[in-house]
Amino acid sequence: RGLARKNKLSYITRTVLKAKGAESLSEGGEIENKSKRSPRLKQDKTHSNLLEDRVWSLFYRMGFTHLSGKGGAFLAIDPKDENSPKNQIDVVGLDSEIAIAVECKSSEEFKKRPSFQDELAKHALIREKFSRYVNQQVKQDHRRHTVLAMFTVNALLTENDRKRTDDLNVVLFNEKDLEYYEQLTNHLGSAARYQFFADTLPGKSIEGLSIRIPALKTKMGGENCYTFSISPDYLLKIAYISHRLKGKASDVSTYQRMVSKSRLNKIKEYISNQGIFPTNIVINLDKNRHLRFERAKQEGDRDEAVFGWLNISPSYKSAWIIDGQHRLFAYSGHELSKKSVLSVLAFEGLPSSTQAQLFVDINAKQKTVKQNLLRELYAELNWDSIDDETRVSAITSKAIQDLDDDPESPFYQRILLSDEKKSDTRRITLDSMAKALEKTGFYLTKIKKDIPEYGPLWAGDNDKTLKRTTFILNGWFKLIKDRAETWWNLGAGDGGGLAMNDGVTICINGLRSVLQHLEKNGLKLIKLDNEELLKCISPYGEALGNYFGELSDENKRTFRSLRGGQGQQTGTRRCQQAIHEKISEFNPPGLSEFIELEKSGNNKKTKEIIDRIEVALQKTIVEELKDNFGDETNQWWFNGVPKNLRKKVSDRHEDDDGKRGGEEYYFELIDYRDIITSNWNIFEKLFAYGESGNKDKRTKWLVEINELRRIVSHPSSGVHISLEQLSKLEE
Repeated sequence: RGLARKNKLSYITRTVLKAKGAESLSEGGEIENKSKRSPRLKQDKTHSNLLEDRVWSLFYRMGFTHLSGKGGAFLAIDPKDENSPKNQIDVVGLDSEIAIAVECKSSEEFKKRPSFQDELAKHALIREKFSRYVNQQVKQDHRRHTVLAMFTVNALLTENDRKRTDDLNVVLFNEKDLEYYEQLTNHLGSAARYQFFADTLPGKSIEGLSIRIPALKTKMGGENCYTFSISPDYLLKIAYISHRLKGKASDVSTYQRMVSKSRLNKIKEYISNQGIFPTNIVINLDKNRHLRFERAKQEGDRDEAVFGWLNISPSYKSAWIIDGQHRLFAYSGHELSKKSVLSVLAFEGLPSSTQAQLFVDINAKQKTVKQNLLRELYAELNWDSIDDETRVSAITSKAIQDLDDDPESPFYQRILLSDEKKSDTRRITLDSMAKALEKTGFYLTKIKKDIPEYGPLWAGDNDKTLKRTTFILNGWFKLIKDRAETWWNLGAGDGGGLAMNDGVTICINGLRSVLQHLEKNGLKLIKLDNEELLKCISPYGEALGNYFGELSDENKRTFRSLRGGQGQQTGTRRCQQAIHEKISEFNPPGLSEFIELEKSGNNKKTKEIIDRIEVALQKTIVEELKDNFGDETNQWWFNGVPKNLRKKVSDRHEDDDGKRGGEEYYFELIDYRDIITSNWNIFEKLFAYGESGNKDKRTKWLVEINELRRIVSHPSSGVHISLEQLSKLEE
């Protein structure tokens, strides 16, 4: 317990002599308890020590009965020789079922580990000795399963690295896996250990847990199922929940939600008050050697259900919870877990897709299940669909989730999945990206007489298409991110707007128009390999990235304001226009009309705004002058309006015979600047624009607006207001 208190901290403390306090402080850290004779020095743990302590603390909270001490464990090459060299093992954990030896490898920054395979091979060599000595030193009736594992943080591993871990039977965990198990243990307590075992030893038999229980066998939807009662304590040991949050790419059938701690606590309280659960826990039991049913003597001639004895020889990851995870795991660590019973409906050997569909059928109408979760399940539910459009939904869903898991992707930890909390950077929903990708032009171009024609992202089968999709999306968005990195990194934060639903959809729409342009020019994109296709689209992606990187703050705000279908359509056209300006032959259908329409529309909006500004200026300035100088005998006119301007305005009034009214209705827009600067003490707070500068500089905006007024007042000139000019005017 003392070591656990130290290991859970992110820093270490040590006592130093007060005379050496300054010297110790120069080594890094800060001094605590300065008034004492022996103050303590507080220092952050090193990156590697912090990882080792996190793994140790995880095993401690999971309830391993034996753990290595401070500094890890040591395995003698020859235990009979006192001077034998020793292998240091970072963390060792033992219980009655498992012995695990862990190597921890971390870096301050995310980067490759050139020595990883050497480190891996060295760790793999200890397996036989570690297994033998553990079972000799901590004896029990049956032999433990031996697991060698590596936990990594900020390690960029290659496909060969991962293949080598599989070849050497070393279980690999990254920082996301560690966070997952930490969170799961925080929710479930020691019961999380069995989930951990299920991931490290899938399919391995659990010693001492074979059981024979009375059960009813029947069929539902053509599938075998069994109804029986069992203690929560037993079910906790063999049950497994496939949690989506864990992020292990190998576990395709992850469809459950992370359990809610608050909900577990409420159910625990209900159990303590002798509450009962009248509904079944729904599980799936692996078939094969784990399950055997013996029919018993029947009474009567009904055959809807068969009574008998169900023999379960469980293994890790053999009983999957389809529904009822909160009811079951509320018993974790509860004193009634061995005394209570739960009613169970157990299916036999359901495919993972059927399990996921059953989960949806049970939960889809419940408010606790987010609709975004159902979109995430497409990867499992429809992976093997015979319908091409449905299968595309599965591929896009899986591809987007893979992008979120890929540390080298612009979308790394930016996709808002159903189990994630919304943040400024995690703001792009899977549903919005999937809808953009599923539009015609990426996978299916058209279908003639039930014969599909495949698009440029199709690669022949699901796995190849998945790989092509992630490769092209990563490549396209890297071109954009690298040229507008600061804006992309802001996400939905202040000043952001690119790495959000609408921004990403607009960029995907831009990619589709580029692919269609290339196809129209005679390129058969489906015949190109992934690298060749990326090379073809790169000039267009660079042009788009440069456009985003060069946008002013005003135009970035305008881009962010493009919301929903109409906004996305406008944003897509502006992106196409930006590419067209760099690559003139790129001219998607409708772009020319959009450019002309936007230009004419900008002029119209500009004139409307200037008219409103001019009316407001006239009314406000005249009212202020009258308030300050008086309206009687036109004092405001003589004291507030400069003499040279009074003459110009009077001439206009005279030439028009005063048809509009008094002189105050014959000012032109630029005249108001002379009045404002001549009465700066009155108008500075009202009309000074900008934070610094003299009155000429801070009223220059009126000159700029007057220039725009001249342009829109003469439409025959053919001059159009730019989007940037309009944005500034709107501001």
